[in-house]
Parts: sequence; structure tokens; C-alpha cells
Amino acid sequence: MADQTKIVLIEDDREISNTLQRVLEAAGYTLSVANNGQDGRRQIESFGPDLVITDMMMPKMGGFPILEFLKEMPDETRPKVIMVTANEGGRHKAYAEMLGVDDYIRKPFAMDVLLDAIERILGKPAPTPKRKPKAPGGQGPIQRRSSN
Repeated sequence: MADQTKIVLIEDDREISNTLQRVLEAAGYTLSVANNGQDGRRQIESFGPDLVITDMMMPKMGGFPILEFLKEMPDETRPKVIMVTANEGGRHKAYAEMLGVDDYIRKPFAMDVLLDAIERILGKPAPTPKRKPKAPGGQGPIQRRSSN
């Protein structure tokens, strides 16, 4: 069997997490999913991923402490990182880049944008040939529900 690309997905929004999980699994990636940074850190330590996809703002521990934790890992075991966020601030992006994030994707985004970023960062195509992934029910791009 071919070497499986392992991804830890850290996202607190259940709908976004479920959608990303379905799309990534359909693309052939092996996933471990956490809904907050603390659980995500444990997943990273136990799962040994090739890539971490993390939200920025989450309960218990956000994306920046995850990036700080990853920055302290030895180069040979440090996974690549994509941060996804609804935050528009340029300072946040600059800080994420300073902490070593490999890509920074603002929500909402099309699934192709994420899949292309993964392939570019890992330097290899997805295990399963690309399809035109969509959110469940044929909905458009990933968006965070407003909590008004």
C-alpha cells in the first residue's frame, strides 16, 4: 500500500469540520480531527501528521499556540501547516508567517483552493485524483456561520 498522507484537522465549527473531513477523505487523505487546540496538540503528538490544518480562533487553545508548539518541534518531525480563518487582519497573517505557517487561507474559500494548497505544500498530488469537491448539498465555499 502506498504511503498515506496524514493530516490533523483542528476546527471548532462542526459544519466546517465535517465538510473539510469529507472533502479530505474523498481526496484520499488519512485524517485525525480535533475541535480545539488542546485536543489538536495531543493529536499532533500521537498521530505524527504530514500536515496540520488549523483554525485560528478556537476554544481552549487557538491556532497561534498550535503554531508556537509546532515551531519548537525538530525539523525532521515538524509537519507542514495551513491556517484557515475568517479573520481579515494583516497582523494576524504576518504573525502566523513569522511562526512558520506554510499557507494562510481566509474563509470563505473554495475546496479547490485548499486541495491545491495541500498539494503544493506537500509537493505531491492527492492520493485520489481531484474531483470537483463541494460542500454537502452542493453548497458553495466554506463559510463560518455568524453567531448573532
